[in-house]
Amino acid sequence: MSKSIRLSEEAYERLAAHKSEDETFSDVVLRLAGERSLLELAGVLSDEEADELRAAVEERRSRRADELELLADRLEDA
Repeated sequence: MSKSIRLSEEAYERLAAHKSEDETFSDVVLRLAGERSLLELAGVLSDEEADELRAAVEERRSRRADELELLADRLEDA
């Protein structure tokens, strides 16, 4: 059984952007609608694990910022 739905042009374009050649639009809707919400992950990590993850993310962001700054300096000097 199938149902017909109306989509705005914008909604259709967004949905089509997520569609691969071998998927139907129903496949895309099911795949996207089946994605987990970040809220479902609340409580998965202990407080200690969450703190460690935050620290690791912050460290990586800091290193990446330093790398980008070095690259920008090199490009200015070139």
